[in-house]
Amino acid sequence: MASKPEAVQPVWGAVPSAFSLFRLWPRAASTKDDHQRELGLLAESGLNVVTSPELQQNSTGPVAELLDVDIDDAGNYIHTLAIRQPAKPAAESPESPPRHSLVLTHGYFTGIGFYFRNYHELSQVPNWDVYSIDWLGMGRSSRPAYHSRRGDGEDARVAHAESFFVESLEEWRQRLGIERMTLCGHSFGGYMSALYALKYPDRVEKLVLVSPIGIPEAPPDFDEKLRQGYGPARRRGRASPPSERTPEYEAAEAAEAAEPASKSGGPSRTQIMWFRLAMNLWERNFTPQWVVRSAGPFSRRLIDMYVGRFTWLSELQRSALAAYAHQISVLPGSSESALGDILRPGAFARRPLVNRLHALAVPTVFMYGANDWVDFTGGEQVIRRITANVDTRLFRIPRAGHNLHLENAADFNRVLVGEMRAISD
Repeated sequence: MASKPEAVQPVWGAVPSAFSLFRLWPRAASTKDDHQRELGLLAESGLNVVTSPELQQNSTGPVAELLDVDIDDAGNYIHTLAIRQPAKPAAESPESPPRHSLVLTHGYFTGIGFYFRNYHELSQVPNWDVYSIDWLGMGRSSRPAYHSRRGDGEDARVAHAESFFVESLEEWRQRLGIERMTLCGHSFGGYMSALYALKYPDRVEKLVLVSPIGIPEAPPDFDEKLRQGYGPARRRGRASPPSERTPEYEAAEAAEAAEPASKSGGPSRTQIMWFRLAMNLWERNFTPQWVVRSAGPFSRRLIDMYVGRFTWLSELQRSALAAYAHQISVLPGSSESALGDILRPGAFARRPLVNRLHALAVPTVFMYGANDWVDFTGGEQVIRRITANVDTRLFRIPRAGHNLHLENAADFNRVLVGEMRAISD
């Protein structure tokens, strides 16, 4: 066997060559490789993910397993966490109650691992199977090429992006043989889950929208503020809903109304420059994941800074979450770029859901964090506009912001379990 040639050292000694620096950049891995970081995070939820049919057959409680569900003949699949109740022998329970399915869909820049604080309690509800998916092109699902239609006009751009996710979810449902489901989506997942319920109402037993993006219309002066270089102003979440008009709530509302946009009367030239650059990148479908991948050996540091804000988690949980988030963020880019196709800068939808969700024909529940940056009044507007005679509810979870399922898992779990039991009990 020929001996392996020695590596050529750069002529400038200790200074690394451009090529040697490039080798430090994370290489794109297959989504099917190395589940250890995902399994490590799921272990923090108390789940025992089985890895063999023998373990599954011998289990007496809910069985959790990771699946890659094929959705077409091109090799695309949706990565799935399935937590199923063990089947009872027909002779033992000839008239067993019907089984129900809860399907969780994640938000942007996350994956199924971000529900790790919820799986255990949700899986304890009798007669319920719990599924959690990575959207096609995100998380550990396959990463097909995503081609934006931003050159075909805004309506075509939005329709293409929405169809990409809605139809892949429907194909996933068919492949698993789920007849009807309680569909629960967070943030970006809430946006797409709502659209799925609009198109396939017969397949949705109940819709739960957790801090969904894209509901309200942009303010009347939105376009003018963008031209001037202002970031879009947002209403801050408060602990008291409008039905509880406490003196503290009234005072906070009055103070916010009287607060000037900025002390100087407007942004500086530097702020305007950076803002316009960010808006240009947004319109061209650049993403946070692209930034992480471009950071190469410093990418994990960016994720550590992001997850480090989650002070409500233990140090061990933050470490496990950061390792998982980093791994799914450096995988090849795909449908992550669809965010700019459905949202304008400032997270206002190009086609706001408030003008579309009046046609919902399934029981619908909204959940927001009390300190959520997503305005809960969007959910209130939808509830008022729904024309069908269906049950609707809105909850605001205390001591939580946008990631309420992570920040206050106990109250989030309590509300969602209550909605599940309202169906099955």
